[in-house]
Formats: sequence, structure tokens, C-alpha cells
Amino acid sequence: MSKKILIHSIVFSPDGVSTAYLYNDIALKFKDSGYEVVVLTTTPHYNAVVSELKKQPLRKRFFGLYYESNFQGLKVKHVYQKKYKSTIRRLLGFVYWHIVSFLLALFEKKVDIILSPSPPLTIGLLNVIIAKLKGTKVIYNVQEIYPDLLIEEGGLKSKVVISFLKWMEKIVYNHSNAVTTIDRIFYETIVSRIKDESKLHIIPNFVDTDIYKPLAKESLQLNKDLFPDTQSLKIMYAGNIGHAQDWEPLIALADELKEDAVEFFVIGEGAMKDKLLQEKADRGLKKLHIIPYQPRELMPSLIAYSDLQFIFMASHTEGHGFPSKVYTIMACAKPLVVCSGENTPIINFLNDKDCAFLVTKKNVQFKVNSIANFIRSTPSSELERMGKNGYVNIANNYSKEKVTGEYAELVTSLLEGL
Repeated sequence: MSKKILIHSIVFSPDGVSTAYLYNDIALKFKDSGYEVVVLTTTPHYNAVVSELKKQPLRKRFFGLYYESNFQGLKVKHVYQKKYKSTIRRLLGFVYWHIVSFLLALFEKKVDIILSPSPPLTIGLLNVIIAKLKGTKVIYNVQEIYPDLLIEEGGLKSKVVISFLKWMEKIVYNHSNAVTTIDRIFYETIVSRIKDESKLHIIPNFVDTDIYKPLAKESLQLNKDLFPDTQSLKIMYAGNIGHAQDWEPLIALADELKEDAVEFFVIGEGAMKDKLLQEKADRGLKKLHIIPYQPRELMPSLIAYSDLQFIFMASHTEGHGFPSKVYTIMACAKPLVVCSGENTPIINFLNDKDCAFLVTKKNVQFKVNSIANFIRSTPSSELERMGKNGYVNIANNYSKEKVTGEYAELVTSLLEGL
């Protein structure tokens, strides 16, 4: 009888966010390796895409207590969740998901390993309890470091809550059979919090190089009204327009370069979109294009349309998160311009790749001057060379096949006691 893996994640297909795409591929790798896989997640609420919901319809079970869907032959159980505007309703929804998912996990028969990503930290604690009750093993995957991220964002100041979360983190790390993290900086941050450091493994994130690959600009079929054919240098960001990014340098840079043959494209939705639209209007930034969310299948074409991709990390998140779009950009052979502090995961990752212009100083004017000078002085041939460097590095080290294989090897080693 094949061993069973329970993936317990707050997002999974058909939700259209990066962690969902990541875990979709990990789940399929487990299936291809001969494991039985069951996924326990939420109903799509981060980025519900109508076309994906049609491909993977959800069916009510037990009068809507939970829903079921089928993802390429895998059973997926969804507990209702919604992005409520009310903080109280969001909190109640979060508690509801934990309670129902906990019960569903307990009733799942013959589970051998539970795998879950952070955030939230609480999911790791649930899995430790479930593992003790069911006699199974746990892998906790640290995608973002909590509670550090909450503390540095400034929203969490209660000493009681911080102490509780640090206690929870200690329990999760030390009672999981394995802890994985995505980067050397993350590893060095949390290794001292784990009694048995042999439990801690670095397994990076990855990209599907069958989907994300270099495309010729003349082959693209994009909406010409949104993405016109011009001779300008095109600088792009596509993703969540939220607080994890620092938008002040972008506005100042677009202002600095508004008389140059340079256009900026910001594609997506998020909490800071209205702020960007207001700044665009106030400053008359006609070449700053703010465009609604585009389907995932268009992303390789959008990246190919650009000449340069930018990621400006906010200071309160830069040390505890790593934007997975870095991999997709590199896989599409496009160079990056990145602002983030010294010794942060994204800078640590890109430092030796020769595919990105990196700015680590905090001063906004320094950032703007440095990037403007880079853009004005760098020929297209140099940008193309940098992009090719990124592509080669991804193909050799961060492909879907290579990294999902590392997850499968870790599961096998835990199950066989290696």
C-alpha cells in the first residue's frame, strides 16, 4: 500500500497565488513518486480566478462544512474562507478554518507525513498536535519567518502575544520531524531556535521552466491598448501591489525619468494600488501605467514584453520574505533592478548571479539616482547579457524538476528512517 502525504496549506489550486502554484507542483511530484496525496486547504479567497474555478469546481460536503475538488487526480478538501473587510470577521473566519481543518485532518485515515508551509505559524502547531494524536511525521516549510515579520512590520507590540508566538514557534520547530527553509539567510536566522539543527534543511523555491521561458517579443499576443509597441525601455512589476513593496522609490524614479524614453508598468491589485493611482495623477506621470491583474498564463508574455523588471522591498519585510517572482523573471531571461537591505534573502540570492542591479542603501534619493544612472547608461546588449545569466542559473539549479525532487527525497528519507 502506498504511503499517504497530507498537504495542509492555507492556499492551493484553484487559488491563484505563488504559494498555491508552488504546492500544486510539489503535490504532483509526490503523486508521480508513488505517494497517495490529499490536500487540506481553504476555498479560493486570495486571488480567485474564474477560469481556474471552472476547471476545478468545488462541491459541497456535509451541508457546506467543507468542499471537495479534484486537482489532476488529487483529492482536495476546502474549508470556507473569505477576505472579509472586517477584522473581527477575518479573525472568526481564520479560527473557523483552523477548527474545521483540524477535525478533517484527524478523520483522514492512515496519514504518514503532513507537509505545510508558513504562514500561518498556527498551522504548524496544529500539525504537531495532529501528528502526536495520529502517530505521523511532520515537515514544516518556512516560507516567511514568524513572528519576526509581524514584529518588524510594527503591527505587533504586545509583549504577551509576542512571547506566546515565540513559544509557538519553538514548539513547531522542535516537534516537527523536519523543517525546511528557502534560503541561507533564513537558515542562519532560525537555526539557533532549533535544538537539533540536523532537522533543518535548505530547499529553495523553484519555477516551472516549461511555462516560464524566454519568448521572442514579435511572438507576443498582448492587448495593444494596454501594452503598445513603442521604442521606450519598458520597466515592469507584476504581482501584489501591497505593503511588502516600497513604492516611494518607484514614484520618484518615474518622476525623474518622465522626460526619458522609459515607461513603467505596474500590473496587479492590492492595498497600495489607489495610492499609486493618486500619485500618478498628482505628478502627471503619463508613462507610469497601472494595469489590472492579468491571467497567470499571460505572465511569460508580460515578462517578455518588458526590458527590465523591478522589485523594491519594504524595509519591514525584506529580511523575512523572498518574492518567488525572482525565479520566474530569471527563467524568462530578463534582468532585474532590486532595492533591499544588506544581508536580506533576495540580495543574498542575487549577489553572485550577475543578472540584477542591486541597491542596498536606504536613502530614497540615493536609490533613485543610482537606478536612473543605471537605466540611462546601460545598453540593451548588457541587459540581454544579464538576462541570459539569470536564465542559465535557473535552468541549472532552480527548475521544478530538480527542487520538487528534493522534497520527494526528504519525504522518503523520513519514512525510511535514513
